[in-house]
Amino acid sequence: MQHGNAHGHGHRQHRIVVIGAGYAGAIAAGRLARRLRREDVAITLVNAEPDFVERVRMHQLAVGQELRPRPFSEMFAGTGVRLRLARVTAVDADGRTVSITESEPDGPNGLGAPNGPGSSGGSSASDGLGGSGSSGASSNSGVEELPYDTLVYALGSTWNTHDVPGAADHAHDIAGRPGALRLRGRLAALGAGQPVVVVGGGLTGLEAATEIAEARPDLEVTLAARGALGDWLSPKGTRHLRKVMAALGITVHENTTVTGVEADRITTTAGEMPAAVTIWTTGFAAHPIAQATTLKTDTTGRIEVDGTMRSLSHPDVYAIGDAALAQGPGGKPLRMSCASGVPMAWQAADSIAARLTGTKSPTAPLRYFNQCISLGRKEGLIQYVTADDRARTAALTGRLAAFYKELVCKGAAWGVANPTLAVPTRRRPTVVRPTPTPPLTPAEATTA
Repeated sequence: MQHGNAHGHGHRQHRIVVIGAGYAGAIAAGRLARRLRREDVAITLVNAEPDFVERVRMHQLAVGQELRPRPFSEMFAGTGVRLRLARVTAVDADGRTVSITESEPDGPNGLGAPNGPGSSGGSSASDGLGGSGSSGASSNSGVEELPYDTLVYALGSTWNTHDVPGAADHAHDIAGRPGALRLRGRLAALGAGQPVVVVGGGLTGLEAATEIAEARPDLEVTLAARGALGDWLSPKGTRHLRKVMAALGITVHENTTVTGVEADRITTTAGEMPAAVTIWTTGFAAHPIAQATTLKTDTTGRIEVDGTMRSLSHPDVYAIGDAALAQGPGGKPLRMSCASGVPMAWQAADSIAARLTGTKSPTAPLRYFNQCISLGRKEGLIQYVTADDRARTAALTGRLAAFYKELVCKGAAWGVANPTLAVPTRRRPTVVRPTPTPPLTPAEATTA
């Protein structure tokens, strides 16, 4: 670890380690670097992949579209953020260390641990990157201990099979780049008329089914939804969704629960269905590392945080993106999504910067405005929602919605490279605080 001679006091740099560089982690690291002086803090970002993964575009990658590479080396050039290309294997929240193993730099499959986009997305996205200057203790097993003073936990989420028999063995996921690339190879090998089944009627399932049906009209695409199609949308939104699905020739099985997956079929409550390829999109599961720590988590393994994104059990840990359980409007937990992860990252970075510089920590209410769904390249649906994510009657549809969604995706990627939204910031000096202040109580946190 470098010891800085910050403004003549000779105090060592405050070590900030950010684990996971999806939307939330990458934004938090970049924003901290722009808020704090380099001589005062050492910011290390740990991630398994060398470039930023646009998790909201994995369905595009799966059908063979090329995505623009976004290398972290360019994104963080000149910021002072150190990149460590590594996989996180454990977190010792009491000893304040992160265990990492170097990841294979060649190709996108250097992801031993689950890949989370945050995106998200969301949330939130992969699991392990950083650079020179923050050497920890290294053991013979190839595991290195990275010490921290403040940890930003942004390991995101992976796909959730809900323990359905055969799903983990036979289904494909598009929760991260390795899964999307595996699916891409499988879809490319399919001949005309082959059946493809998308399991899950949420945002990811709708985007996957429509993208595949548009890119490969020769395939028989089916969507199996547990409830009614688009049952959370406004009537206008639902009508448009049904119209687009019908135009693309997608067969929809509503109120259908999948009970098993085999190599060439799925079993449902309504019987068997042929499936040369099964794509599993029934939600996300938090990265498993948090639950193996002493951090306070809920039953799903998400870290419980206050309104500043600070862990309720460990004041030197902040959690953001899909990995965190944060309260939104009306006390409802924020959903795992890029729409949640980005403002959580802003909040955490600003809170940490305020704590270290002795200034007032800002808290902004986290709320929703719309749900953006791409339905192939030419169609889309923008469902306007209340602050707590319930559908309003208004919805934007058609080509304009597709254009809007594309702007949102581009804007999200731009926001990672411009974490203060291109607003000039002043880097403030840190004040040395011997003891961390306790986290907000849940009652205090409800104001945020």
